[in-house]
Amino acid sequence: MGAGTVASSVSPRYSETRGFPFRPAPVPSLVALEIHVNRTLRTTALATTFCAVAGAAVVGYGQVATQAQPTSWTAQTAAATTATAMSARPGDGHGRGHGHGDAFTGTKKIRVDGYSVNVSCSGRTVARKPVVVLMAGGGDGLETMAGLQRPLGGDGRVCSYDRLGEGASDQPNGLQTVADSGRILTGVLDRIAGDQPVVLAGHSLGGYIAARYAPDHRDRITGLVLLDATIPALTAGIRKAIPESATGTAAELRDQTIAVNEGQNPEQFLIADAPVRSAGRIPVRIIKHESQFAEVPTYGPALERMWSEGQQQWRALSARSRVGTAAGSGHYIHVDRPDLALKAIRQVIAQATLNR
Repeated sequence: MGAGTVASSVSPRYSETRGFPFRPAPVPSLVALEIHVNRTLRTTALATTFCAVAGAAVVGYGQVATQAQPTSWTAQTAAATTATAMSARPGDGHGRGHGHGDAFTGTKKIRVDGYSVNVSCSGRTVARKPVVVLMAGGGDGLETMAGLQRPLGGDGRVCSYDRLGEGASDQPNGLQTVADSGRILTGVLDRIAGDQPVVLAGHSLGGYIAARYAPDHRDRITGLVLLDATIPALTAGIRKAIPESATGTAAELRDQTIAVNEGQNPEQFLIADAPVRSAGRIPVRIIKHESQFAEVPTYGPALERMWSEGQQQWRALSARSRVGTAAGSGHYIHVDRPDLALKAIRQVIAQATLNR
């Protein structure tokens, strides 16, 4: 697939219209809004920002049409699935791994807590360097992080995975909480990283989950990069930004976003409002979009304030947190400004390595 073309990996849950997939609902929710975007075919500003959950909501659920997934990547990972399947270690993802974890490269399925989880890894473990784990936004598969995984794989070990309900992983058996998602992430890390330190780099809902996971796993997570992460208190924020008195599209957007947060999304994940807890003195880079709500003139300014304030709240993760804005970028920072995303990840890797 050439640069600038849209990957046709859209889930049956979505339809293609105006260059982005959406659930057959009249309005995109903020989470679902974060839906698939590429530089050429823009979706509505809102739909792109909340890449997390229900086909169309402020959290941003959808499947990113990724120009960062050329044919070479797809062919490579497909072939590697078979080539590396025999390297899987026995076990079901329970307990901390040992050593450097599985050394496979490519994409394969692993068993975690009774589920089949789709994982992709590149590069080799480098002494003293943390393993990087990329976490896609809601509604997106691991292939949407390929534009970051390829170059980072030349520096060291980097992996990505499909959360339950996403991509090629199993569907969840009911509503999922942060604790549930965390158990799956722990199982994945046990297999791919073993005892090695880990830097998590997450977009949108992936960033939210990474930020909630790190405080409880200080022995393992040595750095964070949040790419326009879903904000810590989105439900309260959307209720304030779009009042109950709103009508028409704005009212539907508000209601759908709240529904998505309550678990009406592909991952059946509860996006709960909660205070931000410290993850220790680890390096944290928080990058927000520059503009995303221009197409919502009445409530756009309030939504931008909500999102910006939410990004600032993530600073409480660490005294070493830094917040920046990706100039010229919408919600999909790793697509619009991969240079900035890569720079931030490499900076955190370097700092985390020095801290060891």
